[in-house]
Amino acid sequence: MRAMICAHHSGRPDIEPHTQVSDAILDRYRKITSATAYSGVWRLQPPAGSEWFASANYQRCLMQGVWPMTPGRTVVGRARTLRFVPPRPDLLDITRRLDDSPEYRAMGKCGPGDVLVVEAHSPDDYACIVGNMKARQLWHNKAEGIVTDAAMRDVDMVAEYDLGIFAKQRSPAGNLPYLEAYEDGEPINCGGVLVMPGDVIVADDDGVVVVPCQRAEEVIDWIEEQEEAEQFVIGLIDEERVPPGKYYPITEETKERFRKWKAEQEG
Repeated sequence: MRAMICAHHSGRPDIEPHTQVSDAILDRYRKITSATAYSGVWRLQPPAGSEWFASANYQRCLMQGVWPMTPGRTVVGRARTLRFVPPRPDLLDITRRLDDSPEYRAMGKCGPGDVLVVEAHSPDDYACIVGNMKARQLWHNKAEGIVTDAAMRDVDMVAEYDLGIFAKQRSPAGNLPYLEAYEDGEPINCGGVLVMPGDVIVADDDGVVVVPCQRAEEVIDWIEEQEEAEQFVIGLIDEERVPPGKYYPITEETKERFRKWKAEQEG
């Protein structure tokens, strides 16, 4: 039975991203905050035909219990996923393969514009998924950072690699006896949010937001127009000296007014 499990796992193909988000789109996300990204994903409509299913929306996009370990650092990038599971001796053929172990495969896929996102769900708050030695591979590959719902060790040393770190907390512990790296390149649950390989991660001091990769361009298009419309509305509020509630939240009617104003300015 053990051999069958190992064979099945080794022959399983990675989940390919729905859409390969371009560097140009990532650059646009680097100009916004996690709060703005959250608003952009929250408003996305569910797929046609699934409206009856209450959770068939994108509102669970903000990770819970994942905090900035490198304050002031914003991380934006494509998710490269890794999942940890509770350790057990019969997993060793899968998990302990030297430089072909799951964590090294996951980090090997990370480069500029990529973020290592790690699911742990450890019962121990201090169990860690990676430290200084292993994180050197991310540094060599010029990755953007690490996001995990586990703890991180050697945070100060890892931060010197110019990696943004978002985790449950700091800890001096290792992964055992609670965690073992198991598989990479698959959908994961990190901080209560589904993360598909290739999804866009927007992380700053306020939190970590996941943007579905196949809708990343749609979301940033809406955000950029929304931010311009907000500046227009601020001008109206200040000019008229009225309570913000007259124009905010921004209605479609107000947004049309903004679009006409913008067209006039550009014409």
